[in-house]
Amino acid sequence: EVQLQASGGGLVQAGGSLTLSCAASGFTFEDYAIAWFRQAPGKERERVSCIASSDHKQYYADSVKGRFTISRDDAKKMVYLQMNSLRPEDTAVYYCAADLWICSTKGSQYDYWGQGTLVTVSS
Repeated sequence: EVQLQASGGGLVQAGGSLTLSCAASGFTFEDYAIAWFRQAPGKERERVSCIASSDHKQYYADSVKGRFTISRDDAKKMVYLQMNSLRPEDTAVYYCAADLWICSTKGSQYDYWGQGTLVTVSS
């Protein structure tokens, strides 16, 4: 059974930090790019960051560049999103998703999704 388990969300003050984790199982993890998406109430889903499978190349949305860092540990089948200098506009449910080989830009192209973890940033 394929599983992507996102965790680490919570309530934090503006300027604070959180680290999200995504635990994967049930598929060949090292063959998949892993992305973090987020969706705030009333807004479209946004790809926040992605890390590719083979070269671990990282991609970031302009809104989080310089504040968020994505990393992966293939041995542990884990992906992390270190979020610093959090802003109220970062408040959203964050999802991890897996895409075979490449970091697609569209969520519809991702094969597997986790259940989401809520991040709330207070001002």
